[in-house]
Amino acid sequence: MDTNTRPLRQACAAGRGDAETASVARRHTSGALGRRRFLAGLGVAGGALASQVAFSREAYAAPASTGTLIAIFLRGGLDGLATLVPADDPNLVPVRPGLIIPSSTLVPMDRGFGLHPALAPLAPLVKAGRVAAVPAIATPDLKRSHFEAQDCLERGGVPSASTGWLDQAVTLLGPGTALRSMGMGTRTDRALLGANPSLTVRRLADMVFDGDAPFVSAMSTLYSGTAGLQAAQVRLAVESYAQIRTLAGSAPSAAARGYPGTLFGEQMADLGTVVKAGAGLRVATIDLHGFDTHDAQGATFGTLSDLLGEVAGSVAAFFTDIGAAVDTTTVLVMSEFGRRVEQNGNGGTDHGHGGVAMVLGGGVKGGVKGAWSGLAPAALDNGDVPGSNDWRNLFGELLVKRFALTTSQASSVLGGWTVTPIGVMV
Repeated sequence: MDTNTRPLRQACAAGRGDAETASVARRHTSGALGRRRFLAGLGVAGGALASQVAFSREAYAAPASTGTLIAIFLRGGLDGLATLVPADDPNLVPVRPGLIIPSSTLVPMDRGFGLHPALAPLAPLVKAGRVAAVPAIATPDLKRSHFEAQDCLERGGVPSASTGWLDQAVTLLGPGTALRSMGMGTRTDRALLGANPSLTVRRLADMVFDGDAPFVSAMSTLYSGTAGLQAAQVRLAVESYAQIRTLAGSAPSAAARGYPGTLFGEQMADLGTVVKAGAGLRVATIDLHGFDTHDAQGATFGTLSDLLGEVAGSVAAFFTDIGAAVDTTTVLVMSEFGRRVEQNGNGGTDHGHGGVAMVLGGGVKGGVKGAWSGLAPAALDNGDVPGSNDWRNLFGELLVKRFALTTSQASSVLGGWTVTPIGVMV
């Protein structure tokens, strides 16, 4: 394969689930596009987007009230007990003497819980009732393998599912815009792979190149009024490219909008740009790695604290940035599993079972939700937080409440699972 075609192939990779697309989507590329790369990639980009109608020409098929769902995947296995701290549980201190977070530093939640102090930027959202947290969350099929657990969740908690849960949601939502499904990164997340094209880009600015407006115009003119699949693909690729270029060129910098100066912060800023533009975004994914804290995890300072601060600062800036769109935008923060209750000998925590999820933004019913049985030895699952709350119930509730899908439609996404809402949404 010509390596010069990779950036556009990556940036516009479709989540179609076939081996070729999955391979292309996972190629790690970055940087601005050149004329040769753009030309070489037109066929792939058009193929990725051919089943869509470019949003600059199409009235949005999905009503605004259904809004946007953004899934943030914290990869590595987030320590739920340090993120959402059961501060009133007397069983926590004896098993985590080196990882205790003083209760006075926590962001107060209800039911005796508090958020890690690094999540303090979310305090205004907590106070406004726009943050829900679910402890002890898992599914029966989750393994301690990062890959297997991540893959299971991205398939909607159904290991045998052939497509991602967010791709299935897009199918049920029906036709939309070219940017209805979007991933931030260098590969298309498994949750977006399936029948629907999904635009994947590391940064919006990565699709911008200078001096080639005449070339783009020529390509548009060449295929104007021409029938056939290839012509439709080229026209759509050019139009989508132009729209992304406009969005990237018109937005203030991430720093000017209060986002952290990290790649994750800049990617959240890009999502904010798309949401504010009213571009018909329905589902989006974004990842942050580094949560496999076997060593030197830290308590109020250290690896985990730094990562949580990056997440909180980016999410808080995002909701400030999008303004009134907060009412129709919901953010899911998830990870593949939790950590062991007892700290290990290296000042960290090992792979566990029940983890934590957070849901923020529009339509959220704030507070700690779901079953919680505490940390007494008899309540644990072989030393782990049990999976008392099922991811499929959370996914299903989000699909029903955020997108106005029926419970039977949500069930179809989740392998026939009967959805019992956890209560994170109004």
